[in-house]
Amino acid sequence: MFNTNHSHLLYSPVTTSSAPPAATQPSEAPALPSGPFDAPIRSKDLLKDRACVFIEHEGMLYALRTTRAGKLILTK
Repeated sequence: MFNTNHSHLLYSPVTTSSAPPAATQPSEAPALPSGPFDAPIRSKDLLKDRACVFIEHEGMLYALRTTRAGKLILTK
């Protein structure tokens, strides 16, 4: 015969939260790395309100574009 008394099992209540964990929440302005390099250029400062900027590098022309998902794509 089986014991149906489950009092030996631990009960851990489950709580739900509408806010994602703090580690996944976007911060206002992420800290820029410090070190011996030049200060980084923020993409929003480079692109301003444009979806694409053209960059000339060693005689070649590149396009830096933003996607709808907020990613950057650099193409020749």
